[in-house]
Amino acid sequence: MVKKNPKYLPLYNSDKRYFIITGGRNSGKSYEVSTFQTLLTFEQNQNILFTRYTMSSAGKSIIPELTDKIEALQCKDAFYITQNEITNVLTDSKIMFSGIKTSSGNQTANLKSLHDMTTWVLDEAEEMVNEVEFDKIDLSIRSKKQQNRVIQVLNPTTKEHWIWKRWFENSHKYIDIDGHKIPISTHPEVCHIHTTYLDNIENIPADYLRQIELIKKNNPEKYKHVILGGWLDKAEGVIIDNWEEGNFDESLPFIYGMDFGYVTDPTTLVKVAVDLDKRIVYAHELMYDKGLSTNEIEARLKSLINIKTKIVADSAEPRLIGDLAYTGINIIPCEKYPNSVQQTLTDLLEFKLIVTNESYNLKRELSNYVWNDKKSNIPIDNYNHLIDAIRYAHAELTKGNSFCFV
Repeated sequence: MVKKNPKYLPLYNSDKRYFIITGGRNSGKSYEVSTFQTLLTFEQNQNILFTRYTMSSAGKSIIPELTDKIEALQCKDAFYITQNEITNVLTDSKIMFSGIKTSSGNQTANLKSLHDMTTWVLDEAEEMVNEVEFDKIDLSIRSKKQQNRVIQVLNPTTKEHWIWKRWFENSHKYIDIDGHKIPISTHPEVCHIHTTYLDNIENIPADYLRQIELIKKNNPEKYKHVILGGWLDKAEGVIIDNWEEGNFDESLPFIYGMDFGYVTDPTTLVKVAVDLDKRIVYAHELMYDKGLSTNEIEARLKSLINIKTKIVADSAEPRLIGDLAYTGINIIPCEKYPNSVQQTLTDLLEFKLIVTNESYNLKRELSNYVWNDKKSNIPIDNYNHLIDAIRYAHAELTKGNSFCFV
């Protein structure tokens, strides 16, 4: 039988709409939320939407976890299970599974029109960096038949995330967990549940506990963030720290930077202007999407911008650049040469960066873009898809100036 952790009882008895479930590694939060979903289906008129920002196959990832809970509850005969849905045949209540983003980039629009949803579980909520997308789905959870719940399950990230700013920034208290101060939301609309491995210690093997003790001893900050689930002001050792939110200076000439991705990495587009006198770079994020085909990229560009304005794109994709240029888009490859990443990044660091409030993914990258090897001036090859696009545009806009060695 399934044993409930008493810390999660508010999930069952609170009348709040918003639930935030946070914790570090092995805190048991995913287990408890999946148990709650399963038990909730034994009530009439419960329609539960379970999402992750990207989910290739619920049948291979999430549904097996729920099946385990069903078997632990010894009620397998009460459920009908497909690749995308679990239905309780006793009540006709169900859990539906979906990714928020698909390769076409339009899944959010479909989800916002879902009918008669009572509960939305957003797993790995830290991956949803756009608050507008959250609001679209949130407004669809409006059933009159049952209590409505929006459950956000996440590993805390940096305080640049909208979840911190919306639910924590102006309404939190600190509790002591193993000698560290961990923030708990006191927002009046939120029921916040925070657990750590210490609340789940009976289910953690001894060798893993020894690993945790080593982290605790040798890297207290990692212990606080990764193991205890504390929030970061910013990632340790961020490369670009001279930036702030602000308005884009529309009086300046601008171009666009573009970086290409597909399955793993996103295709990005950012509007960039440079004030050479004040040494300020302005950036506004326009595109951050995975899985786009050439035709989809072309359509997005033609809907977003004036295609006669110059785009400087990743030169590693000459065929894609050629295909887009053939359609009338003013796109050219960036210049690459030995150590060009390090040099153009060094040039960019001489400027202050102003980022628009709407540039959610860019702010997340800036808060997590760190050195892989600082002595060799080598950054990590991650959290850089918009930053790379800025580098391309900045190098083009500053070409020929004494401080730019391109």
